[in-house]
Amino acid sequence: MQSPVLLPGALSDLFAEVSTSGHLTQADRYGLMAALLEDNLGTEELSVIDRLLRAVRRGRLTLVDELSVLA
Repeated sequence: MQSPVLLPGALSDLFAEVSTSGHLTQADRYGLMAALLEDNLGTEELSVIDRLLRAVRRGRLTLVDELSVLA
C-alpha cells in the first residue's frame, strides 16, 4: 500500500497561504505537482489546484524562484 504524499488539509492550507502572500514558490509548485501525480485526489483538492492555476494565469499570483517567501 502506498502512503499518501500530502497531509490532510495541506492543499487548503497552501491555498490560504498563497492567496495571502500573492506568491507561488518553487516548493509550492513541487507540492502541487506531487498532488497531481497522486491518483486519489478528491474533487475539493482538484478544485483548489484549478483555482491556484487560474489565479496564476490571470496574474493574481506571481511565480517566484525562492523556495520560501518567509524571511
